[in-house]
Amino acid sequence: MIEQLMPSFLRPLAAGPMEQFEIVRIIPLDFNGAVDISFTNASLWMVIVVLSATLFFALATRRLALIPGGTQSMGEVAYEFIAKMVRDTMGDEGRQFFPFVFTLFTFVFLSNFLGLLPSIPGTPAAVHSFTVTSHIIVTFTLAIISVGLVVVYGLIKHGFGFLKLFAPSGVPLWLLPLITPIEIVSFLSRPVSLAVRLFANMLAGHVVLKVFAGFVGSLLAAGGVLSILSVVPLIGIVGVFLLEFLVAFLQAFVFAILTCIYLQDALHPSH
Repeated sequence: MIEQLMPSFLRPLAAGPMEQFEIVRIIPLDFNGAVDISFTNASLWMVIVVLSATLFFALATRRLALIPGGTQSMGEVAYEFIAKMVRDTMGDEGRQFFPFVFTLFTFVFLSNFLGLLPSIPGTPAAVHSFTVTSHIIVTFTLAIISVGLVVVYGLIKHGFGFLKLFAPSGVPLWLLPLITPIEIVSFLSRPVSLAVRLFANMLAGHVVLKVFAGFVGSLLAAGGVLSILSVVPLIGIVGVFLLEFLVAFLQAFVFAILTCIYLQDALHPSH
């Protein structure tokens, strides 16, 4: 019963630390092997994330009051937190990007957070708690959307003037042949760094938790004095688990603020 109440990555009897990241088909939709659009556990948890965010903000804004209640207060804190981030990085012009940054932060944070919740006892593996941001394809897609928005908006607003981004103002003309390629490579690496940073942090944290859980299971199975030593990795699990809650927020914050910084380049490419 205890193992069933633990998140999937903490179950010591699982095959290995990487099993928790396995994609499981819930509704197979494979067209002759050419196109596979099956509804998977990753799809399910992305839907849960979106529905959870929608439900929370619907409740937070349902009955607005001058003296807010608990749910309204949390909603206002989240709103003001992102609004301040946008103002500080992009100024008043950045308000047009607030809905995008707010949605991005909320999705990443809830994806990180919900992946830490325990699975419901007796449920099949396909619906166990799953961290969608532990898959590089998800984080890379979010990163491509963010950087793609920078490029599209920059070209629409500035035309070819957006290319000034690769020739920083104040750089001597004779240095441009050296600086410009460096700026281009730096820009192209943005989606990669955004994606890998989030993916690697979520993957590593969950793997560490599963490894510690394996130690606990092995020591308990050994019995005797070794079973007493299982307290040591168990304490490690608690510490890392609490740290993962902090990481869930920090990684969402980093992803959102870097997106704001990149969007600032779209507003002022020659800055």
